[in-house]
Amino acid sequence: MSHLIIQGPHIVAANIEKIAALAGAQGVQELSPTAVRLLEVDDDGHSAIARLCEEARMDYAFLPHVDRLADCRILAMDMDSTLINIECIDEIADMAGRKAEVAAITEAAMRGEITDFAQSLTRRVALLEGVPVQALERVYEERLRLNPGAEELIAGVKQHGLKTLLVSGGFTFFTERMKQRLGLDACHANVLEEQGGLLTGRVSGVIVDAAAKAAHLQALADQLGATSAQIIAVGDGANDLKMLALARYSVAYRAKPVVREQASFALNFSPLDAILNWFRRAH
Repeated sequence: MSHLIIQGPHIVAANIEKIAALAGAQGVQELSPTAVRLLEVDDDGHSAIARLCEEARMDYAFLPHVDRLADCRILAMDMDSTLINIECIDEIADMAGRKAEVAAITEAAMRGEITDFAQSLTRRVALLEGVPVQALERVYEERLRLNPGAEELIAGVKQHGLKTLLVSGGFTFFTERMKQRLGLDACHANVLEEQGGLLTGRVSGVIVDAAAKAAHLQALADQLGATSAQIIAVGDGANDLKMLALARYSVAYRAKPVVREQASFALNFSPLDAILNWFRRAH
């Protein structure tokens, strides 16, 4: 027997009743106007419930038991298209009139079609040669927005004592601003090399790829003595898979199919703070 959390921007009572019947739920608890918990559901019928939720634009999560959020230790997140609404490298390229070329490589890498992330990043960064550094500031000011629920999720986990980690195949220019803006505990990303106020088209130091993301998360887990069951990790692209594999609460947020297939949970419709509904939040 499990509990089943159903949530979405628009929850219709008739749909909840249909799912509750299908799941043989012993009761329904309203968590908020956009989320309900179905109690003691059968563990069969996952695929039928998944289909119903997809049609009704709702997300679902089967939980054998509802843990306390305070028993988790880490929230680890990807940045581009997860915490924030854009792929920063694509928008920097747009400032130089090269967005289509760069975005095509980004998309292929995120889908897992280009398996060498470091090589794909090197190719894309090379196309940024000569772009003024001030273009990064413009991207940050004009185009970068936090995804819905991001601030609420981070505030919620911090309130319960979790450490927050941002690991990105993107750039420190943006992760450092996110760290300051949201009060994150740690962030790791790539350093864009610059000279005379222009990007050189190269990355300084070791590239943060899928293996590096996982290594940074593992290092924090070791430092805190956190087990997999105490880690929430959120991502959207193929280079997040190794990081997600370290977390019991692995979350595919608006993710590519390869990530949805391998993550334990998916948020296809709900905001990021929907993650909080999977936990008991009393200390």
